[in-house]
Amino acid sequence: MATTVSPSWAYALRLPQDPRAPGVARQVLRAVLGAHRLGALVDTAELVASELVTNALRHTDGPYGLRLAGPERGRLRLGVWDASPEVPAPFAGLPRRAAPDDEGGRGLRIVAVCADTWGATALPQGGKLLWVELGGRA
Repeated sequence: MATTVSPSWAYALRLPQDPRAPGVARQVLRAVLGAHRLGALVDTAELVASELVTNALRHTDGPYGLRLAGPERGRLRLGVWDASPEVPAPFAGLPRRAAPDDEGGRGLRIVAVCADTWGATALPQGGKLLWVELGGRA
């Protein structure tokens, strides 16, 4: 029997300053994961992508986008880049718990709990990439 090698893959989607952008990102994400037989990751990936894309939409005025990559079989690396150089403090460690009456502050904690690994990378042209990896948990 021949062994099939699954090559790595990558996709990038630039998103507009439009409240429909998180929904578009989720649709593209579902299509890509379906095409690469990663359907088991869809729910978690959608939750993480929604949070990161929505934060980029809400907290930046410039361009931003979604990056998806399959670095190895069964894994997804999902990232959202934007033009702001400011990295949210939670990407330096597990985000604090929001107080019960806080109106926000829960999303990045959800991202950190859902992801196998996460981090931030400064981009050479300016801005940052917030990324997570999914698929390594048994």
